Amino acid sequence: MRRWHGLEEVPADWGRSVVTIGVFDGVHRGHQRIVGRAAELARERGLRSVVITFDPHPDEVVRPGTHPPLLSTTRRRIELLESLGTDAVVVVPFTLELSKVPPDEFVQSVLVDRLHAAHVIVGADFRFGHKAKGDVALLKELGEKYDFTAEGMPLVANGDTISSTYIRARLDAGDVEGAAHALGRPHRVEGVVVRGHMRGRALGFPTANLETQPHTAIPSDGVYAGWLVCDSERYPRFRWPAAISIGTNPTFEGGGERTVEAYALDRDDLDLYGEHMAVDFQARLRDTLKFDSVDALIEQMHRDVARTREIIAAADR
Repeated sequence: MRRWHGLEEVPADWGRSVVTIGVFDGVHRGHQRIVGRAAELARERGLRSVVITFDPHPDEVVRPGTHPPLLSTTRRRIELLESLGTDAVVVVPFTLELSKVPPDEFVQSVLVDRLHAAHVIVGADFRFGHKAKGDVALLKELGEKYDFTAEGMPLVANGDTISSTYIRARLDAGDVEGAAHALGRPHRVEGVVVRGHMRGRALGFPTANLETQPHTAIPSDGVYAGWLVCDSERYPRFRWPAAISIGTNPTFEGGGERTVEAYALDRDDLDLYGEHMAVDFQARLRDTLKFDSVDALIEQMHRDVARTREIIAAADR
């Protein structure tokens, strides 16, 4: 599997390929169907498959300030695309200059000259070129001109129409199970573990406080069951059942900034500061509440942990 950061990294002798293009934020089940189709077709024709994706999100470049919450980091997106059997992923820096390239020029310079496309597969609503003037019909027309075939596939899986916008709406509502159904896996939030107020440790539930990247799609405030995930030299490929809290800790005076914190069940011996971690969300337990006392909060946390244990045990069966 090859990773290219920019079209200039594509080897000059790269042969003909089956190409699919999109932002692919979240690599949800609709995306998986398209990328899987490209990989399958490439194998049938004895070609190699290539996925083109973009960073940053085109919306932020074309309409600054409209960046949607991202369902996956670029690194995670590449990993997910690789898992679908594609031969190469090229991350194209999306710039204002690129946004002004006419559709015909985009097809010739990217699909034809660089990737030698024999077939191109995109979502049925795919748009490209300056002011998004290009669509699937134009792509097919240009394919006749430049000797490749093209098809647009609806973002549908098992009869369900799926979109990244829909998944973001599910997360905004705290419906992590609905989001997971559309994604085909639990939603993941990543970040580096930083020091917080140390309240969890004082209460008997030490948490990993994640400093997330800007524009991360974080579920609505509440308490969730899920997993704390790490893959580092210190903790290679560890995945602990975890109770996850999102909110401002309203029980404590003055509250605070919104945080994502995870307590790895039965683990008070972990040194995670500075580690790149992730939390995977399995189910929502409850809303964030303001308790009358710390003792009442601790009692509820014990109930949250017990319920998390039940949910994760059921999920792992």
